[in-house]
Amino acid sequence: MENKKQKEHIIREVYPGSIAMELEIEPGDKLLAINNEKIYDIFDYQYHMENEYVEILIEKPDGEQWLLEVDKDEDEDIGVVFEKGLMDDYRSCQNKCIFCFIDQMPRGMRDTLYFKDDDARLSFLQGNYVTLTNMTEYDIDRIIRYHLSPVNISFQTMNPKLRCMMLNNRFAGEALKKADRLYEAGITMNGQIVLCKGVNDGQELAFSIQKLMEYIPVLESVSVVPVGLSRYREGLYHLEPFTPKDAGEVLNMIEDFQKEIYRQHGIHFVHASDEWYILAGRDLPMEDNYDGYLQLENGVGMLRLLLDEFEAAYEKLKERIKKSQNQLALMKEKEISMVTGKLAFPFILKMSERMMELLPGVRIYVYEITNHFFGEMITVAGLLTGQDIISQLKGRTLGERILLPQNILRSGEKVFLDDVTVDEMEKALQVKADIVKSSGYDFVDAVICACRE
Repeated sequence: MENKKQKEHIIREVYPGSIAMELEIEPGDKLLAINNEKIYDIFDYQYHMENEYVEILIEKPDGEQWLLEVDKDEDEDIGVVFEKGLMDDYRSCQNKCIFCFIDQMPRGMRDTLYFKDDDARLSFLQGNYVTLTNMTEYDIDRIIRYHLSPVNISFQTMNPKLRCMMLNNRFAGEALKKADRLYEAGITMNGQIVLCKGVNDGQELAFSIQKLMEYIPVLESVSVVPVGLSRYREGLYHLEPFTPKDAGEVLNMIEDFQKEIYRQHGIHFVHASDEWYILAGRDLPMEDNYDGYLQLENGVGMLRLLLDEFEAAYEKLKERIKKSQNQLALMKEKEISMVTGKLAFPFILKMSERMMELLPGVRIYVYEITNHFFGEMITVAGLLTGQDIISQLKGRTLGERILLPQNILRSGEKVFLDDVTVDEMEKALQVKADIVKSSGYDFVDAVICACRE
C-alpha cells in the first residue's frame, strides 16, 4: 500500500458537552493517530470512529502528547471539527477536458469558481463526479476496504483512445480499468456522459452505453447531458451546439436502450437530462422512467419531479380551500413575481397560471431571464447572475415580492454567482425577495406565504 505523508489534523472546534470536551481536548490540538494508525483524511477518521473502543493520540500546542482511551457507542463521534473538512487538501483536476465549463468562465470572478475538483472523497460527501485519473491504487484500495459508495464517475466515453483526447490526458483511457476494480468489489457506481456533438455522440455513444451495461447492477445509472457552451470559448476546442433534430436522435437512441435494458434488468439505467426533451420539443418521461431519480444533480428528472410535487401540493391546497373558505379569506389581493431560466420557464409559467386560477386576486408575473453573462445557450436557472436579473427586470411589474429559486445563489449565502448580493438586487429593483427551495411543494408554500404577508 502506498505511503502517504502525515497530515497535520488541527482541531478547530470542540462541541460543548461532547466526549472531546470531557477529555479536555481543545481547539489548536492536533490529532496524530487513532488505534496506533496514522490518519490520512476524513475517511480514515470515520472508519476508526465506528469502533466502540478507540485510543486517540493528541498533541498539545506545547508538544506534549496525550494517549486517550475512549469507550463510546458504535459510530459515535467524539465531537470535534477539524480546520480542513476533508482533513486534507482538495485534489484539483489535472485534465484539460475539451468540454470543461470552468475553462469557459470569464476572467475577474472570485478564485474559488476557477477551482477544478477531481476528488473522489467529494463523490461520497457531496455527490461530485470524478474522472478516475486522479485516483491512485491506494485510493481504490481504501474505497474497497471501507466499502465507500457510491462512486460517481465521469466516463464521457468507453473508447480509451477517444477518452484520452477528450480529457487531454494520455492516462485517461487506462484509468477506466479502475472502474473494473470497483465493479469486482461491488462498490456502487453512477455514471455521467457529457455529450459533445461530433465527438462522443452517435455510434460512439452507442458503444459507450453497451460497455457500461456490463457493469449493471453495480453501476446503477448513467446520465447523458449535453455539453454546456458559454460565450467564452476563444482558443478552446471547437464544439457545436446540438440542434432539435440532434436531440431527437439522442433521445431515440437512449429510449431504445432503455427498453432493452428494462427487459433484461428491470431498470432503465441510461437517462437523458431534461435539456434534451426541451430541445427536441418532447414531453418529459413519467416518474417511473427515472428509477428513483438517481441523477437529479445532473438535471435528470428534475422538471418531472418538480411537476409531480407541484401537482400533489396543488391538489392538497385545492382540497383545503374546498373544505374551508377561511383559506381564501387569508389570501390578500397581491402581485408577486418570479424569475427563472429559459429551460424551466414554460413549466414555472404553467404552475403559476394554475395557482392564479385557484387563488382569486393573486397575480403572478413570471420572467424568463436570458443569460447574457455566460451566453444565451446557457439556459439553467442555477447559472443566472444578479446583473442579468437586475438589467432585465428594471422597469418591469414585480409586485410586492419577487421569488428567487434557491439554486440561483451561492450555497448558504444570499449572493449570486457574479457576487451581486440579494440586498443589492432588492435595492436596485425596489422589491423584497423571498428564496424558494427547488421542490414543487415549496413552490406552492412560497406563493401562499407571499400572498398572506
